[in-house]
Amino acid sequence: MTAKEKLRRRVETLTEEQAAEALRVLDLRVEDPVLAAFDSAPEDDEPWTQEDEAAAEESRAEYRRGEGVRLDEIRHEFS
Repeated sequence: MTAKEKLRRRVETLTEEQAAEALRVLDLRVEDPVLAAFDSAPEDDEPWTQEDEAAAEESRAEYRRGEGVRLDEIRHEFS
């Protein structure tokens, strides 16, 4: 069964409200220039280095120690 056939079957099981929401999401996906840019962007092909891993581990350790900044605090600072 193709993806389109599966989609047609799935659509038939949706309520009218669910179908309207699904259509809205699909329309956004097609019409949004930012999403279109992400879709057409090349895959990141830079290798992950030991320096990258060390920086990521340092960030994870800070998070585990509770040293992260909450999103609402960042929003408040920049609003």
